[in-house]
Amino acid sequence: MSVSGKPVPQPGILTISPYVPGESELPGAGKVIKLTSNETPLGPSAKAVAAYNEEALLLERYPDGASTRLREAIGKLYGLDAERIICGAGSDELLNLLAQAYIGPGDEAIFSEHGFLVYKIAILANGGIPVAAPETDRTCDVDAILSRVTEKTKAVFIANPNNPTGTYVPIGDIKRLRSSLPGNVLLILDGAYAEYVQRNDYEAGIEMVATSENTVMTRTFSKIYGLANLRIGWAYCPSEISDVLNRIRGPFNVNGAAIAAGVAAIEDQSHVTLAREHNDKWLSWLDQKLRDLGLKVTPSVGNFLLVDFPDDSKHSVEKANAYLQSQRILLRGVASYGLPESLRLTVGTEEENRAVVKALTEFLN
Repeated sequence: MSVSGKPVPQPGILTISPYVPGESELPGAGKVIKLTSNETPLGPSAKAVAAYNEEALLLERYPDGASTRLREAIGKLYGLDAERIICGAGSDELLNLLAQAYIGPGDEAIFSEHGFLVYKIAILANGGIPVAAPETDRTCDVDAILSRVTEKTKAVFIANPNNPTGTYVPIGDIKRLRSSLPGNVLLILDGAYAEYVQRNDYEAGIEMVATSENTVMTRTFSKIYGLANLRIGWAYCPSEISDVLNRIRGPFNVNGAAIAAGVAAIEDQSHVTLAREHNDKWLSWLDQKLRDLGLKVTPSVGNFLLVDFPDDSKHSVEKANAYLQSQRILLRGVASYGLPESLRLTVGTEEENRAVVKALTEFLN
């Protein structure tokens, strides 16, 4: 018997605005300065590249489905129980797995006003209701989140530091948030940029995960480790949550080349130190140069800056972006984050950073 009609997706999916990555190409010939995706200008560790290349001889083999070596390397670096570490195809996969496991139709999940777009996508994909909490000075506001908790709330997502604003929440406020949330509400701390932060009152969340049953921390190899192309993320979870995620993740969700490169990258902390030192120097340099040009810059602890442009016909964000692209420079527009007046600028090489400041000086003058 045939039935008329067509397949219908689950509720919430058709309301999702697809994630649009930062631009990477421009028409015409010539080098493009791509500062749209918060990639490290130093690239990956040479040891990680060598480990990746060695895996080319084993392409016919399935990888270790448990990512054992990678979990053990992460655990050794941070002093963590490897059994409570879950690896995934980028932290994006892990965020989606957490939503799949703990958010269902009609459930609510909270994130900050200018939080990472994947949170809303993951919530809607599972039939949940996304709840955006207003920020204060472009910083996640713990009290605004708590005021939006209801009986339907199942999770809270916090990027700390936040993308695209670059701001962070001190650990004292994160602890206050956790203690004020109901025990059945999962707190997900997204630490994609944690390795860049140099603040005494910042912690990525390892201790909170270790001492609670309802907090998860996610991290990535895409930023300071320079392995974005391999898609490697990890989560540190309470044992019951890691058990749940292991039941629903794909059996070979991290490929062998990624595992090998990730292990080598973790073991080469001298490269991470160089990347952090480069970022410390040029983040502050860019911040000051842009302020000297009269632009508003949101203070950042990540490897990027959020820059506001005047609301006038000559120097608007649209005109600025067009001029930069005419100079073959790509920055990230963030209107989809509710910041239509801003561009996000990734810290690049010295040459790239100086080129951006030169182009903006020409544009504004």
